[in-house]
Amino acid sequence: MSGPDQSSRDGTNSSDFEARLEKARAERGLDATSRPGAGPTGSWGVGMRVGLELVSALLVGGAIGWGLDSWLGTKPVLLGVFLLLGAAAGMLNVVRLTLGRDQARR
Repeated sequence: MSGPDQSSRDGTNSSDFEARLEKARAERGLDATSRPGAGPTGSWGVGMRVGLELVSALLVGGAIGWGLDSWLGTKPVLLGVFLLLGAAAGMLNVVRLTLGRDQARR
C-alpha cells in the first residue's frame, strides 16, 4: 500500500513540505528577523523604555550632583544643576527614540 499519503509518512516529501512552508511563512512575514539594536516595537515596550530613560537620567544626574556636592561642599547647587542636566538628557533620549521610530516607519 504505497500511495501519496504513504510517502509523506516515510518522510520522502518532507523537503518539499519544508520548502512550501518556508515560502508561505516568508510571504506572510512570519519569518521577519528583527534588526539588532532596534529596541522595543510594541506600545508597552516603548512606554517602558520612555519611562526608564527619563527616570534613569534623573537618577544618574542626581547621583552625580549629590556626589559632587558632598565632595566639594556646595550642598544644594550642583545637585540642582545635575538634576536639570539629567532631565534634559532624558528628554533628549526620548525625542531621539520617537524620531527614530517615525523615520523607521517611512
